Amino acid sequence: MYRGILNIFIVFGMVFISTISVAQNNDLQSILTGEKGQNEEMNSLEFQEHFFEALKFSTTNNFKKAIEELEVCYQIDTLNLAVEFEFSKNYLALQKYNEATIFIDKALEKESNNRYLLKHKVAILKAQINYKEAIEIQKKLVLIKPSYSNELVLLYIQNKEYDKAENLIDEIEKKALGTLKLRRFKAYLKTRKKYNDKIVETSKISSKDLNIDTLIKKYNETKDYKILLEILSYDLKSGLFEKLYLDSKAGIELYPAQPILYQLSGFALNKLNRYDEAIEMLTIGIDFVFDNNKMELNYYNELIISYEGINNKELVLKYKQKAEKLKGKN
Repeated sequence: MYRGILNIFIVFGMVFISTISVAQNNDLQSILTGEKGQNEEMNSLEFQEHFFEALKFSTTNNFKKAIEELEVCYQIDTLNLAVEFEFSKNYLALQKYNEATIFIDKALEKESNNRYLLKHKVAILKAQINYKEAIEIQKKLVLIKPSYSNELVLLYIQNKEYDKAENLIDEIEKKALGTLKLRRFKAYLKTRKKYNDKIVETSKISSKDLNIDTLIKKYNETKDYKILLEILSYDLKSGLFEKLYLDSKAGIELYPAQPILYQLSGFALNKLNRYDEAIEMLTIGIDFVFDNNKMELNYYNELIISYEGINNKELVLKYKQKAEKLKGKN
């Protein structure tokens, strides 16, 4: 509400100055032509009447009616800066950006450093997602009033120029001009960096997934045992225990005499707390282990975990003894 009243006073000031200027020009013209100033006075009153009607319609969001009132004003005074400003504001509210731009540019031709006009120009450019040009206008505003730097930081962020935003924040803080809004921008940029780091990590994982997809495709085409082992290695390292179980079980159907497949399947089942199934798989697989003490030891260790899982202390002890005996041979 306060801002609306303030804007009306600002516009009123523009109207007052513009009206005096017009009156002075008309007085000079009257003297030169010998005409009286009565018509100009009437025009001035009519101008003010329609102008303030336009302001009333604008404050109630009846922008089309406001424009109609402004058109009457424009017929009386085609050079009035306040009318051009109000035209632009109402056209922007109606999202008629071309018209809004035409009128604000006309106003800026008269007062190129008027901060209210420049701010409105930025608003038009932002509405059109034209952050690049908005940044250039905002830079002018910062020169006029340094506290407008916050908006420039935001524009840099909106234009995805994050480094420039961070650098500007540093400059502002060095000048002790920081605000709550600026601290929020800084926090956003910091959070964004953390988020992007996570995205990079995810991208790396996705890249691996693409490699795995390629391996799976090749394996489905060739049924190559070495490719199967690469897939199982990925499942193991990634902690994908359900997938490790399914992939190793599918491999067993093709390579039933490969003990590593049973071991990996039993390992996965233990991780999934499916101990009875793990015991069954490991008990079958250990029969295919020949002259490989390390693999046999791995089997015993997995069987210990399985029997502990079902609370079979007798068999836990049995496989612990086997494991210790095998270690003694190494």
